[in-house]
Amino acid sequence: MDARMSRYHDVYARWQRDPQGFWGEAAQQIDWIEQPKKIFDKDAGIYGRWFTGGVVNTCYNALDRHIATRNNQAALIYDSPVTNTKQTFSYGRMLSEVQLLGAMLRDFGVTKGDVVIIYMPMVPEAVFAMLACARIGAVHSVVFGGFAAKELATRINDCKPKVILSASCGIEGARVIPYKPLLDEAIRLAQHKPAACMILQRPQCEAPLTPGRDHDWRKIWEHAVNYAKTSECVPVAATDPLYILYTSGTTGIPKGVVRDNGGHLVALKWSMQYLYGVNPGEVWWSGSDVGWVVGHSYIVYAPLFHGCTSILYEGKPVGTPDAGAFWRVCADHGVVSLFTAPTAFRAIRKEDPDAKLLKQYDLSKFRALFLAGERADPPTIQWAEEHLKVPVLDHWWQTETGWCIAGNPLGLGALPVKYGSACVPMPGYAVDIVDEACHPVPAGKIGSIVVKLPLPPANFPTLWQQDGRFKESYLDEFPGYYKTADAGYKDEDGYIFVMSRTDDIINVAGHRLSTGGMEEVLAAHPDVAECAVLGIADDLKGEVPAGFVVLKAGVNRPGEEIEKEIVALVREKIGPVAAFRLVFIVPRLPKTRSGKILRGTIKKMADKEPWTMPATIEDPKALDEIKDALKTKGLGA
Repeated sequence: MDARMSRYHDVYARWQRDPQGFWGEAAQQIDWIEQPKKIFDKDAGIYGRWFTGGVVNTCYNALDRHIATRNNQAALIYDSPVTNTKQTFSYGRMLSEVQLLGAMLRDFGVTKGDVVIIYMPMVPEAVFAMLACARIGAVHSVVFGGFAAKELATRINDCKPKVILSASCGIEGARVIPYKPLLDEAIRLAQHKPAACMILQRPQCEAPLTPGRDHDWRKIWEHAVNYAKTSECVPVAATDPLYILYTSGTTGIPKGVVRDNGGHLVALKWSMQYLYGVNPGEVWWSGSDVGWVVGHSYIVYAPLFHGCTSILYEGKPVGTPDAGAFWRVCADHGVVSLFTAPTAFRAIRKEDPDAKLLKQYDLSKFRALFLAGERADPPTIQWAEEHLKVPVLDHWWQTETGWCIAGNPLGLGALPVKYGSACVPMPGYAVDIVDEACHPVPAGKIGSIVVKLPLPPANFPTLWQQDGRFKESYLDEFPGYYKTADAGYKDEDGYIFVMSRTDDIINVAGHRLSTGGMEEVLAAHPDVAECAVLGIADDLKGEVPAGFVVLKAGVNRPGEEIEKEIVALVREKIGPVAAFRLVFIVPRLPKTRSGKILRGTIKKMADKEPWTMPATIEDPKALDEIKDALKTKGLGA
């Protein structure tokens, strides 16, 4: 890869010279009902709005506009090793399914602007549901099926859905996870009650339905088919919300990231061609879940906007049935590019270090691997490069941005890879590294990573009904910038290195989870006096949470018993997605004299990183106690 062969620098410079001209040209790649009156209106919204006055429909751009040329081309391939099922849906068939589901939602009273929660596993109906909402102008909010009832309840209260779409169960590897009891409990806990729930019964675990509220998805579908029901695309403003996606793992009031229709269409369509280098008609696979932003952007929307075939995979990188699962999917369906989390590749490498299973499959069409969701460690990238013999490209973005902040633009000609770097900013993103006073820091020095306002199309304009919190959380600390809450540095070539979070969010296998949220759960245990949760390094998941607890005086129960209870409590309140298994009972927590827990020092000790005694420590002996506790589970020095 030669930087001189890439068009990136010219394209990025063009965006810098004329941002509105750049995005105005990109906007011509989608179908508008009414062209925008302004490409960017600096006086609209909190920091300005993209494509104001434009009228559009997201579902039309995903499906209807392709029918003339791609009616029989595969739009979605469902591949489920856990149910031994494969299904292919053409663009024509997808459109029929979405038209039917749109009509079903309309019959339940769902109209433009109403919210629909989708709490579903990785099945085609989840994709149809998202597109059906977009079709009729409703706002969808997908909640990952791994979240517990309380988490779902907070989201129900926040977005107040008219209807909830769910399924009887999800399947995680060999485990069947009943969804319906979680949904029932969430609705019981929630103050807001949905008018109706539609439940997709799966043969692995059928669920009893609550009379009057719950409805059998397939029976309603059959009724809609018999009466030839359909739904047309409802025109919406470019600035109208398409969906709400809650940032994961909070136990207080969740942050509902809002995505608009127009900017989302334009940026995602651009990214498929120029960032990922995929052509219309080719097979693309994003190994994520529809409950996360990657699933929204790159399982459902972007590939369909671009006229690609997208893979919906209900399985794991290992265990369904083995560490060759990803290679089997790529070979079976002729995948040209895969986008997944580094965790997946760490798991594959652990099970099959010599990539023997890879040799069983024909990957002659495969030409690129993209990694994101957490920092890609160099050994994993190098292992993938060695065995796949294609570019392995890390990139970095967030739920809030909806698409890539920094990456290696394969479609413009790949740039040289620097291990540990997410590469360079995409057009639309002016990325700076600043200190606490918002002054830029020199190349190579770590600081807070910030993005100059305005944010590009597809980035969130606000939080759902929380403008004040949006400004406070993201804009106030660094005036004129969006705060990513990540720390890192830029090198002399402008490459961005993302090193860590600057807040209490940890990254577990690509899932962003709040340690503060977990601390609330631990603190609720009757025997716990004080606690701290922090992320420690894990070879497989990148980070895993570890809880350090101080017991109340007089508690004389076995520590192992308490630890098991705490683990079960986190599983119940946050869900298995937290991967919470490590609990350390300690006499006290190391603190500064002002009472701040020395989380950074504990983390360094656990990760076997060099650390120095903090000058402000209250009692140095407390760190010896932490060291002893870590040793009991084989961690630390």
